[in-house]
Amino acid sequence: MEFIWILFLLLMLQPVLRQKLLENSRQRLIGRLEKERGSRVILMVHRQETMGLLGFPIFRYIDVDDAEQVLRAIHLTDPSLPIDLVLHTPGGLVLPSMQIARALARREGEVRVLVPHMAMSGGTLIALAAARIIMTEHAVLGPVDPQLDGMPGVSLRKVVEHKPIERIDDRTLVLADQAEKAQVQICAAIKALCGPRLGDATAQTLADTLCAGSFTHDHPILVEDAKALGLPIETDMPEAVLDLMALYPQPTRHQPSVEYLPVPRGPEKKG
Repeated sequence: MEFIWILFLLLMLQPVLRQKLLENSRQRLIGRLEKERGSRVILMVHRQETMGLLGFPIFRYIDVDDAEQVLRAIHLTDPSLPIDLVLHTPGGLVLPSMQIARALARREGEVRVLVPHMAMSGGTLIALAAARIIMTEHAVLGPVDPQLDGMPGVSLRKVVEHKPIERIDDRTLVLADQAEKAQVQICAAIKALCGPRLGDATAQTLADTLCAGSFTHDHPILVEDAKALGLPIETDMPEAVLDLMALYPQPTRHQPSVEYLPVPRGPEKKG
């Protein structure tokens, strides 16, 4: 009976112990990366999580708590020390995204944003504050056009422009008014972030392209697209950053949808 109870306790503690091991592994790798790059390394990684009992998905995004933590890390870093911010996010709230971006843009030391997989919407807004944006070959950024109540702000404005006002409900009118203000604010923020480093002409192009609703909000901006827009894109992603991402596993599903042997693979030698 004692053995059964010990086994039961170990099974209960297994998720906690596994999480602690992952945290310790991440901390060691972050420390190693900081020594190699001579910088403060900050990670902001958003994974879709799952409720333990019911299995409902929980979507993570940039929020006020993220901004507080990143700003705290910046505050604890010497102003002249470079910062490497690793971003993996679908986006999030404009306010915390802008707080982080402005804090990074004002730094004396070089700011590098590393995007191993994706930094959409608010993540792209933060990346615009960096002197260098380092992406893997297949990583993506995204448009930063404002979304209100789950709807594109630019589309809300078009409803008001093309539909008789007597056929538009008050709520839609209010949202369209807010969308116009939000678009002006975000375009101005992009120009303020990028103008001093990239020039006014490039900053204006970025604001017009990323904020004007030319694309759907989930449209992927590839490495070559970002370079064409004038962004300071590089592709020399440190291998340690990809190793770090492996230490932020997606919560386990009952049946994996992707499976492979997790080892490097090359052509077999014959003879």
